[in-house]
Amino acid sequence: MNFEEIIKKVKHVPYGRNSNRYDFSLVLSENKGTCSSKHAFLKDYADENDIENVKLYIGIFKMNEVNTPKLGDLLSKSGIDYIPEAHCYLKINGIPLDVTTSESFYDKIKEEILEEIEIIPKKVSDFKVDYHKAFLKKWIEETNQNYTFDEIWSIREECIQKLSEQS
Repeated sequence: MNFEEIIKKVKHVPYGRNSNRYDFSLVLSENKGTCSSKHAFLKDYADENDIENVKLYIGIFKMNEVNTPKLGDLLSKSGIDYIPEAHCYLKINGIPLDVTTSESFYDKIKEEILEEIEIIPKKVSDFKVDYHKAFLKKWIEETNQNYTFDEIWSIREECIQKLSEQS
């Protein structure tokens, strides 16, 4: 398979967490993946096959019920307009590519991105979580949220669980 075929295949792999967050090959063997595992897998593939100008990014965006309708009223029942969420995607020749689902999620959040950084695949596991948690702690303080970090993280985990459920 060439890179375009691999991209198309990964794009149609269902959303879900893999059994080992450090083994990106599980995206294909377990037939599921998150934004992190899918895009890290593709970046690894590009690097191993000398495909240039493929970069991996973490973007922190405002996850809300408009750009993520599957959340239903999870956030509003908590009185929260949005939670900053970390999302991974690629940029190929500077053009964003998001294969998290069959439709580009990046297109729904591009106006809501608060910050983005380029990373290497092995950083999507621990570094992404640490980076996200640090951003959340700063956001909670700066926006005077009525919730502790642990409460916000719990609401966020509930949101991610909801997104992982099959329609």
